[in-house]
Amino acid sequence: MLFDRVKELSEQRGENIKNVAVKLGFSENAFYKWKSQSPKSETLEKVADYFHVSTDYLLGRTDIKELPVDNTVQNIAAHHDGDEWTDEELEEIEEFKRFVAMRRKARQQKGE
Repeated sequence: MLFDRVKELSEQRGENIKNVAVKLGFSENAFYKWKSQSPKSETLEKVADYFHVSTDYLLGRTDIKELPVDNTVQNIAAHHDGDEWTDEELEEIEEFKRFVAMRRKARQQKGE
């Protein structure tokens, strides 16, 4: 199930599963090893963060892909004199906001 979910998520992003592994700092065949052995929890969390899904989704414990949105981060104001943002850069900023909100929620759940 785990390998299949990672492969599906990679394909949905138009990425090759081997390239995703390398981007995350793993060997090219790391995900293929997951067919027979489970990854460490830190590794699983890294993959979940990359795809913006829960570890439960990756493990097949739920079919809900989207993480709940933490609406406490509403606005981020940034002033950059003379800088203009491309649509791609703005999407990266939004992606980072989602990542920060997800990490905050995870820390809160762990009681940090």
